[in-house]
Amino acid sequence: MFDEHIRRSAGRLGVLPIVFDHPMEQALLGTLSDDPASLGAVVLTGTAGDGKSYLCGRIWEVLGGDAAAWASNNVYFRMNVSAGGQPRTLHVIRDLTALPDHDPEGRYTTKSALLQRLSDALFEPGPDLFLLAANDGQLVEKWRRLGGTPSTARAHALFEARLMEEGDPNEVRRLRFFNLSSVPSSEVLTLALDSLLAHEGWRACYDEAEPDGFFGPRCPIRRNYELLGEPLVRARLHALFRLCDFNELHTPVRRVLMLLANAVLGHPAARDRLMAPRDVRGLLRSGDLRGASLFSNLFGANLTATKRESLEIFEYLARFGIGQETTNRIDNILIFGAEDETLRPYYDTLVASDPFYGGTERFRAEQRSYVEAPEGAGGQQHPFLEALTEQRRALFFRIPDSQANELNLWRLTVFTGAGEYLDDVTAPLLSGGRVAKHVVAGLVRGLNRIFTGLLVSSERELLLATSLSFSGAPVSQLLEDRIAVSARGRQERIEVSLRRGFPHLDVHLPTGALRSLRLNLTRYEFLMRVSEGALPGNFSRECYEDILAFKSTLLAAVQREQGDGDDDGLAFRLLSLDGAGNPVDDVIEASNG
Repeated sequence: MFDEHIRRSAGRLGVLPIVFDHPMEQALLGTLSDDPASLGAVVLTGTAGDGKSYLCGRIWEVLGGDAAAWASNNVYFRMNVSAGGQPRTLHVIRDLTALPDHDPEGRYTTKSALLQRLSDALFEPGPDLFLLAANDGQLVEKWRRLGGTPSTARAHALFEARLMEEGDPNEVRRLRFFNLSSVPSSEVLTLALDSLLAHEGWRACYDEAEPDGFFGPRCPIRRNYELLGEPLVRARLHALFRLCDFNELHTPVRRVLMLLANAVLGHPAARDRLMAPRDVRGLLRSGDLRGASLFSNLFGANLTATKRESLEIFEYLARFGIGQETTNRIDNILIFGAEDETLRPYYDTLVASDPFYGGTERFRAEQRSYVEAPEGAGGQQHPFLEALTEQRRALFFRIPDSQANELNLWRLTVFTGAGEYLDDVTAPLLSGGRVAKHVVAGLVRGLNRIFTGLLVSSERELLLATSLSFSGAPVSQLLEDRIAVSARGRQERIEVSLRRGFPHLDVHLPTGALRSLRLNLTRYEFLMRVSEGALPGNFSRECYEDILAFKSTLLAAVQREQGDGDDDGLAFRLLSLDGAGNPVDDVIEASNG
């Protein structure tokens, strides 16, 4: 019950907590006003920290529940409400896991009996109305173990179907189901960032600023706060969160708020590695400001490795490899830019212009030392290499959009095609447009090279090939079928579409049957790298196996359409390539007689 802890802490300190309307809040409140008489239960699910307890508290507040009671450590609440002119009893369970097996106040006999009543309320009208908050896995597991009655079995199947976004086994109108994990983390980031930056407490910080201390002109907390408000920094951070969403990596509200707090306050030398106002003067005297850099704090560099690895948001952001990935040009700017006439304009704009975390005296001294002697003292790693990592991270947030292509911005990440994925795939789809033909062509070429194991150059048709051993063989030269990317007058085609807000690579077979591959960021990067000549095993073994599984699905669908064929003989189409990499197939016939 993290939300209740935050509320109590804010009250004790006399400050307003950071709050914003949850993206599902209005829809949730609307369920209780539209047709409450037909409701049996409202279920809030998702991962820990998604805001389930907070939303339960909002409903309790709107319905006139006792605020003092809600501020307690109780998990179960009950109140009388009127629904459609009929008196009903609202049961609120704000944390299924923490719900006691027996209620010390005697309001329910056992936990199982109470959940049985909830199951019954889903299918039969009655006086009970439930509001339940539960983590997704625990919700399904608890009802699986309940068993016993037809209504609990039906409820279990219903919850599973809703979590998997499948059709209900039997249409149920008495359930309103909200999966908070379906809210894009990028949307939560925008709301949280707006609320943080607009908090009234910052005005007081400016008013009470200390010239040589907290929130003075050289205060790193102030600098980080102001950096977070810069449009370019916000845009790049938002892009990373959108890419996480499109890579199926969900970050709950709690972790977003934690990330922003760490970004502003982080410093490895501070207590708990988070700066307090009392720390600022000492840090300024020591000159140790580099450790407070927002650009490093966003990746958890101020934390211990153990702590950083235990927090999924930092693990997600670490997958981009920002700081480790680079280009020769970027490193030349950082190492030689201060002295090189050609590179100096870039260095002055991107590094020297930031006196806090860019071209500081310490950075310049380490830079000169590294140029003169790249080896560190005693054979140790030169300290400039750590500074180089920090500056690469900073450049990801500093390079303006006007120079993004020139300086290959996304080559500062593992996902070199991430910019194209956002601009050429998700952007047109979300605006109701179509993905450009050259993008589809690249994806098809990547599929062909994986499906066949050959350096195929063809991008106008999809080659479905297998081998004598099995369809997942590294090299498959027995051609089963060709699917045209675009065929006039026929149903077959290959395109990228948007389904439930997510890109899919759709293959329409000649009969009209559809087979689809969920096109997340990693799969897009994988296919595009392979289309450009990379070996399939060099980037992601998991992606390689996913694509081979998709190939098997397509082959099975094609074989069902073709049927058993002619039994009088066998014909094989052996696939090979001409000098330009175009596929050529030779027919080999074998007679049974």
